[in-house]
Amino acid sequence: MTISTRGAGKAPAVLVLEDGRAFRGRAYGAVGETFGEAVFSTGMTGYQETLTDPSYHRQVVVMTAPHVGNTGVNDEDPESGRIWVSGYVVRDPARVPSNWRSRRSLDEELERQGVVGISGIDTRALTRHLRERGAMRVGIFSGDAVADEATLLARVRQAPEMVGADLSAEVATKETYVVPAIGTKKFTVAAIDLGIKGMTPHRMAERGIEVHVLPATATLEEVYAVEPDGVFFSNGPGDPATADHPVSVMQGVLERRTPLFGICFGNQILGRALGFGTYKLKYGHRGINQPVQDRTTGKVEVTAHNHGFAVDAPLDKVSETKFGRAEVSHVCLNDQVVEGLQLLDQPAFSVQYHPEAAAGPHDAAYLFDRFVSLMEGQRA
Repeated sequence: MTISTRGAGKAPAVLVLEDGRAFRGRAYGAVGETFGEAVFSTGMTGYQETLTDPSYHRQVVVMTAPHVGNTGVNDEDPESGRIWVSGYVVRDPARVPSNWRSRRSLDEELERQGVVGISGIDTRALTRHLRERGAMRVGIFSGDAVADEATLLARVRQAPEMVGADLSAEVATKETYVVPAIGTKKFTVAAIDLGIKGMTPHRMAERGIEVHVLPATATLEEVYAVEPDGVFFSNGPGDPATADHPVSVMQGVLERRTPLFGICFGNQILGRALGFGTYKLKYGHRGINQPVQDRTTGKVEVTAHNHGFAVDAPLDKVSETKFGRAEVSHVCLNDQVVEGLQLLDQPAFSVQYHPEAAAGPHDAAYLFDRFVSLMEGQRA
């Protein structure tokens, strides 16, 4: 990525997809060039949480909602210490933000953090194209970076693909840190940071859990050095087929039968640890309005998603694994994609979506209580 500090929103810009389709608009945020995987998010709110979610590392996010930036940017809602998206695509950016918590405009924040974006394009047409053709590599070019489309297309096709990308260590903490329990401490959890969102340890802290957040490279010995009552594997970017180290660590946790909970990338890690494969979805699930059924209760929840890969596990039977019986616990009602796994013979489960959901909805917050119940049962 290369950027300049010239006035955002004034320079011409072009978005070029790897299949050759191009969209012309105006610069939004920083001026320059950027590359990534083009994906779309269907959320109408929560753009600040989306931008700062480490799972979006190396992705160019297309917002399907036409008006973006209306509430500006505040200092309370980021999910991490920086914006992680590689680029940002909007149709009609807000001219003036309006919210009592707003400290600056979204345009200013994107420029301040060097995030190259584009505005004024037909995001509906772009989204339909991605739905038909699938997520693909893309480049955004503005200002002096704009050249003839054939030259830009060649550069887009040289960018790395998401399949085979090992990215979790690039976004994870380098040093262990502790999020203290709120109120009385009841449990200690070792959380493997594969791209963790800030709200996740907070949701556990609300339930009396002291969370030790460990780097993605943490060993099994380092996990158990904190004497955990439970172990958590977080969300994160990249291809789960590359995550051999987290899979090995999780298998060690399963061998010790410690209560285990995984979210998103953590769900894919559990799938691999149990012997299932993973695969890339055509265009993925991203947004805050995805219907999922909890098959253990029959309840349908509206949930927040951000995943481009999924677990290849059978929906219609209980599977025998080296760690006992396993089954699909949650499924997406749009396309029958696996959205959760659970073991029947020991305390371990995971979901593919995001129950912490800082921007909402909060239908799935009970899953943190389910994790607490597993730890209570193990202690008893």
